Amino acid sequence: MTKTWNRPLMVLVAAMAVLTVVTAVATFTDDRVLLGAPIWLKPFKFSVSFVLYAGTLAWMLSLLPRRSRAAEWSAIAIVGVALVEMAIIVGQVVRGQTSHYNETTPLNAMLWAAMGAAIMVLFIGHFIIGVVVLRARIADRVAATGVRFGIGAALVGLLVAFPMTMQVPAEDVAGAHTIGARDGGPGLPVVGWSTVAGDLRIGHFVGLHALQALPILAMLLTRFATRLDDRTKVRLLRVAGFAYIAMTLILTWQALRGQSVVRPDALTLGVVGILIGVTATAATAVLNRRDRAELALAA
Repeated sequence: MTKTWNRPLMVLVAAMAVLTVVTAVATFTDDRVLLGAPIWLKPFKFSVSFVLYAGTLAWMLSLLPRRSRAAEWSAIAIVGVALVEMAIIVGQVVRGQTSHYNETTPLNAMLWAAMGAAIMVLFIGHFIIGVVVLRARIADRVAATGVRFGIGAALVGLLVAFPMTMQVPAEDVAGAHTIGARDGGPGLPVVGWSTVAGDLRIGHFVGLHALQALPILAMLLTRFATRLDDRTKVRLLRVAGFAYIAMTLILTWQALRGQSVVRPDALTLGVVGILIGVTATAATAVLNRRDRAELALAA
């Protein structure tokens, strides 16, 4: 029940849900453009992401068999830095300035440094929650596996964002998400991922949303794969979890090579093909192992 979900995280969900509506309206009513996109699009995307992120974490913490002070304090820290980050992003939009990597003035540089510190605190808080969930004895093994791999893959998604801060495309810009071109060039609708160069946001996005994808896969296995025992479902989730992490790293590697996600070369396609083959083989082996066990029991 939602009443057992972490209250600070749910407050963040409510605040970001309101901000989602506000920024969605502003996107269509404010005709200003920044880096080739509607100026309110970035806070809109961030508010939606925080709704999903905080809501999922709150649900995950509700699965713990007992309260964890470390997890609860980490959740409070995450809420605090999320509010700081969103306040800076929205404030910079109001000023008509970029929030990320902007060092054009002392104020902009100070705000970007504050965002960097907030991101580090969020990473540490997420890591602590991951350790707590990993050590907890959650009764539902299938759900526990989905949650643990979801948190782990999301941690990888957070990590692959760090190369963005190492790019120096201009003297007054302390980072970039595009490799091989300037930020703000041609991109996919809504998400804005570059269609002409590498974009580090893709691996970051995919990794972070493992937080939802892998627990949802666990739910689907529980709901529809009724013929499979829990041990088999857990093994399938492990296969999916490792494959998901590998895909996150492949997308990041592709971006670091300056290659657009919509224009993969033969090497990228070959590596993805290998991953698909290995994943399919592993999943088949898990299912065959189950079938052999059933035959042995029947004999």
